[in-house]
Amino acid sequence: MKEQSGDQLEMESHEIMYVLLCLDDVILLKTAYTTILHFIFMEIIRGILAICIAVSLLLYNSSNVEGRHHHHKPKNKSSKSTGHRVSPPSDGGPGPQNPKSPSSPSNPPSVPSDPYPNDPGNTSSDCIFNVMDHGAVGDGSTDDTDAFRQAWKEACGVESGVILAPSGYSFMITSTIFSGPCKPGLVLQVDGRLMPPDGPDSWPEKDSKKQWLVFYRLDGMTLTGEGTIEGNGEKWWDLPCKPHRSSSGSASKGPCDSPALIRFFMSSNLAVRGLRIQNSPQFHMKFDGCEGVLIEKLSISSPKLSPNTDGIHIENTKAVGIYESSISNGDDCISIGTGCSNVDIDGLTCGPSHGISIGSLGVHNSQACVRNITVRNTVIKESDNGMRIKTWQGGTGSVSDINFENIQMENVRNCMIIDQYYCLSKACLNETSAVYVTGVTYRNIKGTYDVRTPPIHFACSDTVACTNILLSEVELLPEEGELMDDPFCWNAYGTQETVTIPPINCLREGEPESVGEVSSTGC
Repeated sequence: MKEQSGDQLEMESHEIMYVLLCLDDVILLKTAYTTILHFIFMEIIRGILAICIAVSLLLYNSSNVEGRHHHHKPKNKSSKSTGHRVSPPSDGGPGPQNPKSPSSPSNPPSVPSDPYPNDPGNTSSDCIFNVMDHGAVGDGSTDDTDAFRQAWKEACGVESGVILAPSGYSFMITSTIFSGPCKPGLVLQVDGRLMPPDGPDSWPEKDSKKQWLVFYRLDGMTLTGEGTIEGNGEKWWDLPCKPHRSSSGSASKGPCDSPALIRFFMSSNLAVRGLRIQNSPQFHMKFDGCEGVLIEKLSISSPKLSPNTDGIHIENTKAVGIYESSISNGDDCISIGTGCSNVDIDGLTCGPSHGISIGSLGVHNSQACVRNITVRNTVIKESDNGMRIKTWQGGTGSVSDINFENIQMENVRNCMIIDQYYCLSKACLNETSAVYVTGVTYRNIKGTYDVRTPPIHFACSDTVACTNILLSEVELLPEEGELMDDPFCWNAYGTQETVTIPPINCLREGEPESVGEVSSTGC
């Protein structure tokens, strides 16, 4: 029994050992299984975190996307009249070929904000004042001036009032001043055709021959529509006193007043959109004493030889944005006079024309101040000048912080010109004082030039040198003929970041000794 009990105990001990070994295996399996589950769980957590991070980055980037790298253009707003959606002109030109992202100017211009940031884009029919309901005929010959004046008077007195010149009609009105102040949100919407009397012989004697439509003392007004403002300028251009483009350039003496087509005076927060403006007797649009001007998707045109038909002229005006517009005419596409600052021009197609001009400045020994002007992403074609700064001898003041970036030239004379000896006759005398020109940047200026004149011409004052001129990636080739390798410089100081084509060896380095004398310009 004892031996049997020993055997039995041995067997039981073996069974216990077997059970313990099985338990060890189970524990090992459980540990392995737990490790695998933990690994799978961690991988799932990592995957979820990766997806969350990717979505967060995507949302962050999408919230910071901008249409242009350095463009501060406000959002486009729809027309305020129901059923008349504003569309861009059909002949808007392309941007420059192969543009590069420009560097940000040191003082980027402050552009105007949208006059109606909270406008839902629709208007009650009670606020639309159709000129046809006020007696307009719209046959192109009947005088509809009173109908427009009456509609203006009523719309001026209500918020978000719209004066509507409907499509399918031609309205002739005489010289008129549309004055304010008016209630906020006033809109003049031209969907038809609006025009002045046909030439000087049809112009009423009591009316001014210096201007046609004047908008005065307005705040937050919009001029828009899908129609055309026709200037009927041909008979004005043919007056004997006009400087006809003949070989002699002669002109008869006598009164030679011609009306500017549209003038905004002493007004603020203005918007001009979508219209076609053409064949002005003189300037197409003028802004004088204004602040906060937004111009976009505008088409301005007149023949290449039409005299003094500047597209847009601004003077004593601040915070101007001109975007995605097309101008071809017989003078400057855009001319910038004294008292202008913070002007941003982007997406312009200019030409045939006389190019884009700052000036003329300092006439009759006057003071002129212009600063912070930017022109970018622009095409200039078939023009007598490209980018021009022109001043009279004897003036004072300054032109500063001027930036020309991403400009495409197509067969342009005088592509880059600073002329401090501007004169309309041979009787101008030499003067010792001059408008100080400083801080002019030409960046990524490319294309072709007319070989009749050098493509680069910097003629600065003998006594007041031009300073801080910067050239970078300037490549100008002849449209026809051989490369002209003799750009002209006189008393011009600046630097070249890259090799210029054609080579320019006349630009002086450093600063002139007399720069301290012009540090105080009064601007």
